[in-house]
Amino acid sequence: MLSIRQARPAAVVGALSCLALLATSCSGGGVSASSATSGVTINVSLAIPSPPKASLDAFTKSTGITVKWTDIDWDSLQTKIAAGSTAKTYFADATDVDWSRVGQLGKLNWFYPMERYVDTKSLAADMPQLSSFTIGGHVVGIPFDASFLVTTVNKKMFAKAGVTTMPKTIDQYTQDLKQIKTKGVVQYPLNIPFAAAEGLSTYWYQTTGAFGGTILDGQGRPQFTSPDSPGYKAAQWMVDAFKQGLVPPGNINVTDSQGQQKLMAHGQVASVFGDYSGNVGSLYEVPSSSTVVKQVDYLRTPGVTGPGPNLSNPDGIGIPRTAKHPQAAAKFIQWFTEGANQADFAGLNGPDKALPSYNFPSRLSVVDQLAAKGKLIGGSSLGAMLKSSARPVFPAGAPTWYPQFSNAVYTNLHSAATGSLTVDAAIKAIAGAANRLANGG
Repeated sequence: MLSIRQARPAAVVGALSCLALLATSCSGGGVSASSATSGVTINVSLAIPSPPKASLDAFTKSTGITVKWTDIDWDSLQTKIAAGSTAKTYFADATDVDWSRVGQLGKLNWFYPMERYVDTKSLAADMPQLSSFTIGGHVVGIPFDASFLVTTVNKKMFAKAGVTTMPKTIDQYTQDLKQIKTKGVVQYPLNIPFAAAEGLSTYWYQTTGAFGGTILDGQGRPQFTSPDSPGYKAAQWMVDAFKQGLVPPGNINVTDSQGQQKLMAHGQVASVFGDYSGNVGSLYEVPSSSTVVKQVDYLRTPGVTGPGPNLSNPDGIGIPRTAKHPQAAAKFIQWFTEGANQADFAGLNGPDKALPSYNFPSRLSVVDQLAAKGKLIGGSSLGAMLKSSARPVFPAGAPTWYPQFSNAVYTNLHSAATGSLTVDAAIKAIAGAANRLANGG
């Protein structure tokens, strides 16, 4: 998704789950699809502003397809996707495919397989995150941005505390944070968003990856139940950091974006272990929103014995089966994700062609272009991560019941941080939810 993600409240998870359950019992009236690829108007609904008018006009001139763009908040968009697909009613020709919804969308057959319209095999080498949108051998959406979890550090604060070599392991990273606190550089050096929201779940996934593990196996079974498992250790590390005073007490109700915008961007903390790619350039280096300009950099995420992986959380675009003009929508998606247009959207060729809030292309070739021309802050580091260390959160694909699972994750980790549950009890509750959901419960 985009560089600053919004927390997804539990109400949305519940609404989506209920709508999905209705999918097998609601028939609706259906939608008659046209194969026309010229002289038609398509509706595109995404949670971002539209490309510049001149860009859309150029697309219309070259294809004969007019684009009606709707910018709708992420939560409302997911509800619309579920409601329209369940009732088999039209609402868009092309719309968002979030990495976390791929399993659900694939099983419910709500989107056309993109390989039917696009040569997805030829995209794989240049779009490493395409695998996050593949389930059951089908590509549900094409990634239009590259988003993955990263570690950010305030280099000035680390240096002021006497840290001369940046940490490569979690143990050293933890010791450096304690040193920053002890030296009085900042009282609470680490940002962890402990609010009961999606950002807490993804932070745990990234920390689990750093500890060398995965969350679920290919059958959806939990891989974090043993105290020696990476997921268990990750949860313990996060809660210990909170209770030991490395994390601000107020973070018990702070979401991911709030922590990034209000804490990291204003020098209230020294690091975010599970930050979002692109935030250095789009947030921390922007004087109007940051007081730490030229201080924050990306750090290869510390792992057990060296740098760990960076888990992916990108957004894609796909074609709902209720689309009126799927062929025309496919032509738009091909255009929207072309390398030349991604370069324009990312600002390579001037602000007039840039897409607001678009910070990180999904194509490696475009990332390399931006880095080479100095148009992407931290571009060389981000490009290297995207090429070599970015990994799907769930290697076998997100399960169809991901929304309910994430709800169990962030609810119980939040409770562990408040002290109402032990880490062990929280882990058991999360594992119990995973096993129940995997069994169809």
